[in-house]
Amino acid sequence: MKIKELLTTLDEMAPLAYAEDFDNVGLLVGDANAEATGILVCHDALETVINEAINKKCNLVVCFHPIIFKGLKKITGANYVERSILKAIKNDIAIYAVHTSLDNHKEGVNKIFCDALGLINTKILVPKQNFIQKLMTYTIPSNAETLRKALFTAGAGTIGNYNNCSYNSEGFSTYQGNENSHPTIGIKGELTQTKEIKIEVIFERHLQPKILKALFANHLYEEVAYEIYDLQNTHQNIGIGMIGELEKPINETEFILMVKNQMQCGSIKHSPLLGKSIKRVAVLGGSGSFAINNAKQAGADVFLTADLKYHNFYEAENQLLLADIGHFESERFTKNYIVDFLKKKIPNFAIIFSEENTNPVKYL
Repeated sequence: MKIKELLTTLDEMAPLAYAEDFDNVGLLVGDANAEATGILVCHDALETVINEAINKKCNLVVCFHPIIFKGLKKITGANYVERSILKAIKNDIAIYAVHTSLDNHKEGVNKIFCDALGLINTKILVPKQNFIQKLMTYTIPSNAETLRKALFTAGAGTIGNYNNCSYNSEGFSTYQGNENSHPTIGIKGELTQTKEIKIEVIFERHLQPKILKALFANHLYEEVAYEIYDLQNTHQNIGIGMIGELEKPINETEFILMVKNQMQCGSIKHSPLLGKSIKRVAVLGGSGSFAINNAKQAGADVFLTADLKYHNFYEAENQLLLADIGHFESERFTKNYIVDFLKKKIPNFAIIFSEENTNPVKYL
């Protein structure tokens, strides 16, 4: 099996189209045409992890954080990033990162976080914007069902918990083909009027090439009339962070101790206790200070995230409890999820859980 064959499965788990614009995801190092010998799953593709991959005969390292995040002008081994890349290249090891592709997935980082805390009734905290488009096209009634089914198969027409969604309206069209035309209905050179159905479907932006391919392959007309619009609707099933509920409210101190235990935190920094019960819990794995207001607006009693600065804690403003549980800790179980997913999808292939603890933060 070649590495490029594995990339399809990785994209199914964490679609590259879901990643944030600032991120660097996908195949970062290596030859996609090389034969895959095994996958080592880690949090950070440090040099120690590359050594582990060499020893365990894995030539594909799947990491959560991208080892290459900013542009590199040279690779001389001068720092931990360059040393890792050099070691990987010298030993023909490919590196693939998922990061915000998995952050934004409804079953990804933040759902894993919620599950670790036993939260129920979960939903996306910050839905992704500018990610939905609408297709409008026109065809004769006898072609409408075939065309709709093809568009649905290509990924169009999914809204939340519903699929095969479309809006259809009847009307009529007029056209007159020139001498080079080959009309499906009517005669070239003559004005034709025929009944048509307008079909409207929405789809995720990255699916546009697939949607158009299905449209052109299943439409009867020589010239296909269609329109595509960008929609302002947020995507309720793609986005960063998540909010859910505890089955039973508990007091703040009990809650913090529970989080410390479940997420195996060395310590937890938090804003002043408010003397309130905790029921609605917002989470955002990794650096999440930008979503404090989102957590407030969602009615969260507490917001768990990482990398909060001194002044961020003031932003709680006695409206909710803010808690910084640590960057690594908030994403702790991500690689477990990746390993489990890949083992289900590729059951007869070597998929290994890295034993390296790459958390750079230690606690006394």
